[in-house]
Amino acid sequence: MLHTKIVDSKKEKILTSNAEKFIKDSKFGASIYFLGTVRNINDNKIVTGITYDSHDEMVIKSFEEIYNEADKKLNIKDKAVFIEHAKGYLTLGEISIIIAVGCKHRDQAYVLSRYIIEEIKKKSPIWKKEHYENEDSEWLEGNPLSNEKI
Repeated sequence: MLHTKIVDSKKEKILTSNAEKFIKDSKFGASIYFLGTVRNINDNKIVTGITYDSHDEMVIKSFEEIYNEADKKLNIKDKAVFIEHAKGYLTLGEISIIIAVGCKHRDQAYVLSRYIIEEIKKKSPIWKKEHYENEDSEWLEGNPLSNEKI
């Protein structure tokens, strides 16, 4: 069971309550919530916010691919996965990404959650532009997309 979405920060926010509703099931004994938030310092620069941009269709496809790869590599068949990533400008402390997983056992939930975030960082076409206190901003260097089909 999978839910994926790009959330336009001009229209709505990522809500943990939506993730909780999606993964809640009595067959799961473990739930993990990973929240990525905008922090105030990066590379010794004071950050005031971040703008995220993405190729939405490819991002959703990459999320689905990562979910399917997890099936093969981790062999966790009975699971619920909720992934949402923000697009647009976010201020300090706002949620940029949520990954929520529900699994039968805690070790499965930890492994699956970690696998998903690491693969998103490698494979999903999402870019971020940091904004600094001196009103400068810069697009951060990301990871080159792998040669795998997305």
